[in-house]
Parts: sequence; C-alpha cells; structure tokens
Amino acid sequence: MNAGRAVDAQWAGRVKRTAIDKRPASGAVAVGRLGLAGDEQADTENHGGVDQAVYVYAREDIDWWAGRLERGLRDGMFGENITSAGIDVTGAVMGERWRLGTAVVEVTAPRIPCSVFRGWMSERGWVKQFAMARRPGAYLRVIEPGAVRAGDAVELLARPFASVTMAEAMHAYYTHDPELIRRILHVPGHAAKWDAFAGDMLVRGRAG
Repeated sequence: MNAGRAVDAQWAGRVKRTAIDKRPASGAVAVGRLGLAGDEQADTENHGGVDQAVYVYAREDIDWWAGRLERGLRDGMFGENITSAGIDVTGAVMGERWRLGTAVVEVTAPRIPCSVFRGWMSERGWVKQFAMARRPGAYLRVIEPGAVRAGDAVELLARPFASVTMAEAMHAYYTHDPELIRRILHVPGHAAKWDAFAGDMLVRGRAG
C-alpha cells in the first residue's frame, strides 16, 4: 500500500500541486469510499472520486518499465496506491470485483497519462510512451469499505462476461473504437466519464 499528500510543484500542470509521490504505508490501512486513509489527490477534477478511489499497478509492469527506461523504480513510483504482485492488472476487466484485504473493490477504468505524470517521471515523450505500452494499471471503486495490509491476498469475486480489459479500454480511449466503446457502455456500473466521452464522440462524428 502507498499513500501521499499533496505538495507544491512547479511542473505539476495548471493546479501546481500534486500527490503523485506515494510512499509505503505500514500496518492495516483503512480503505474507504474515496480511497486509502492518509492518501490525497490534488487535481480532483481528473483524479480520485468514487470511480477512481484506488489505483493499482503491477510490480511486474514496474519492472518492465525499469528495464525499458534503464533505471530503478520503487513501489509507488507510478502514483499507485496498491503495488500488486502476481496479478494481471492489464488483463483485468471493467466491472471485475476483488476482495482486497477485508474491502471489496471493483475495476472501473485504466489510467490515462497526464502532464503531471510526465513531469514526475521526467522522461522525454513519457505520455506517448505510456499510452503506447498499453500497461495502464487500473482504477478501483470501493464497494465495501474495509482494511488492507501488505501481503494480503487479492481474491477474484466476479468477472463480467463480454466486458473489456484495461488494455482494451485504454485502446478505446485513444482510438475511439466504436465497438469497444459500446461494450464499455454496456458494463453495469461503468465510470460516468465514459458516458461523457461517448457523447463527445457522437457530437464530433455529426460535426464531421
């Protein structure tokens, strides 16, 4: 588990503040509707909220990036609240539910890279690199609050049929693939931002 508080940073986009620097939390950490106890989001317009309460990224994907970037990358470096091991986070589908410690969470959306993430990583072309890699990690909605500690198992409780993986959802965001977007909109409980995204696509399509 990793948590962080917002601090001032000149490179942190228009908000000039960021909580992307997540550090390991010890002991049992409460998981509430808006995320982990002791954690904070600075740009609440684009981060946090009930649909993006917790962000999980796989240690295996961090290691993949460490090799690609030729630098060491610690847990929490990607701003994730949960650094998982042995879980195919990229292959998790929207609407999938896990028991995480004593909490129940639901996969809602992939992480879309932003300027704050770019500034934090300090890698040339980082937003494009991250987008093209299709290793986005997953945002989670908290269905049942509880607590989690390092080493707790993640138990798969439900996996909806005909949903989309996090990699596919990220692909849909960047390519506007209509078939994938229709599948996303048919997932019960999909994040509200997908409705707005699909609506914008339709408006642009009519204008075109």
